[in-house]
Amino acid sequence: MSLPCALRHAQRQGTLQVLRALGFLVLLLMAGAARADALDDTLARFLDDKFPQTETAIGELAAEAPPQAAAILEALGDNRLLIDPADHIVAYKTAAGTFLNAKTGEAIAAEKAAAFKKVRVNNALRRAIEGAMGSVTLANPDPEKRLAAAEDVFRTRDANALPALQAQLAKESDPRVADAFRLARAAILITSDSATTQDRLAAIDVLKARGDQDAQSLIDQIAQKATDPAVKSAADSALSSIHTRLAMWRVAQNLWYGLSASSVLLLAAIGLAITFGVMGVINMAHGEMVMLGAYSTYVVQSVLPPSLQNWSLAFAIPLAFVVAGVVGIAIERLVIRYLYTRPLETLLATWGVSLILQQLVRSLFGANNRLVSNPPFMSGAFHVGGLEITTNRLWIIVLSALVFAGLQLVLRATPFGLQMRAVTQNRRMAAAMGISTARIDMLAFGLGSGVAGIAGVALSQIDNVSPNLGQGYIIDSFMVVVFGGVGNLWGTAFGALMIGLANKLLEPLIGAVQGQIVLLIVIILFIQRRPRGLFALRGRAVEA
Repeated sequence: MSLPCALRHAQRQGTLQVLRALGFLVLLLMAGAARADALDDTLARFLDDKFPQTETAIGELAAEAPPQAAAILEALGDNRLLIDPADHIVAYKTAAGTFLNAKTGEAIAAEKAAAFKKVRVNNALRRAIEGAMGSVTLANPDPEKRLAAAEDVFRTRDANALPALQAQLAKESDPRVADAFRLARAAILITSDSATTQDRLAAIDVLKARGDQDAQSLIDQIAQKATDPAVKSAADSALSSIHTRLAMWRVAQNLWYGLSASSVLLLAAIGLAITFGVMGVINMAHGEMVMLGAYSTYVVQSVLPPSLQNWSLAFAIPLAFVVAGVVGIAIERLVIRYLYTRPLETLLATWGVSLILQQLVRSLFGANNRLVSNPPFMSGAFHVGGLEITTNRLWIIVLSALVFAGLQLVLRATPFGLQMRAVTQNRRMAAAMGISTARIDMLAFGLGSGVAGIAGVALSQIDNVSPNLGQGYIIDSFMVVVFGGVGNLWGTAFGALMIGLANKLLEPLIGAVQGQIVLLIVIILFIQRRPRGLFALRGRAVEA
């Protein structure tokens, strides 16, 4: 090719590129004008302030998804969307109190805003807004927001979101978000009258894989109204599979609840196992030691500055141990040591002490429940499959294990623990060997009461803090100690586990009250056969 020809060819190519760029620019301008016209038409529907027109406008915003769609929908849901029918202006009020034109985003003077009135919203429109917000945020750059939008669409099953959902699903790179998109698409298709048989079968498979209550409800709907034999069969098969899976997860959830209840029982009963095992004292004021621990937590949270609230339990646990322990030592020194050989009088005296402590707390803090908040690390919950695990219960289980391990360490690795075990096994021989049994009784009672105070800290995170807090756990604590074996910490732990699990497994079958009655009857029959409990321990109470 000669040089002049090459120059002419390059000129033609350059001209073509310029023409293409101009054509693309014209198309963009035309598309922008079309979107502007469409937005004008959509906003004009709000001016009528009629529910059907507003619902249509919501659907158009969801389908077109202009940049200002999210702000308009949020304003509509919060009753901040305003109209001026005379001047044909739609505006919204921001959180800062300024008024903006919904189309242009320009500020509107406050004196002009006085002529605006709010767009009315009813419950049906709020559901439509929720679904539209999901559609608008499906393409958000933040994957967490896309995930939340997909979950919103799954709940609302808004058919208007289907085109945006399918478009985003085709290019979604995050596996979690893609799964959420498929679930949302399945939820729409399975309830859509226009869906094909293949669409419904695919939707049933996706929902079957999810396998929760929401999926079961959706599949049940299609199973009831399906006329296609293939769809009906697939729905019935999916429902059967989901029922089995949910039943297994319910059992697992009840086992988790039982383990959680066992940890609470262990904390409440382990201190009683010490005092009852060493001294043979039926301490009816043990529940009030738990209550004192809970109120110690409340006091700590009340006096700590906001900057230290996250560390409230770090201060509350040692304080509750000291407060309950000191009160326990005072009870032992002032009341119980004079009644060691008179068990009936001991029971009545400690019951009277419990009433005194309850009334004292009522006088100091009032009879109303006191609020104790969970620190951030004990708030919320997470899921493991179909199992919901609350964080505060999980930490209470950890605390119970730490307290149990700490007590084992004290009993087996310290001189005090050795002396306390000696007194438990044979009080007279321990006294003959020079051990001060009175001192051991006092310290053991203080230790058991202090552990009960720690139990109160744990209970304050899951129960109401009130003067009657300990009364709900005293009977169960005695059952745990007697069932497991008096004075045996491993027996107490095993007894708490068995009673906690049995309670939560019987509760959904025969009810909470009937379940406790059955459990009490079983324990009575068991104690008749094995009066020393499951793990018998030789000691003063046994020898007597």
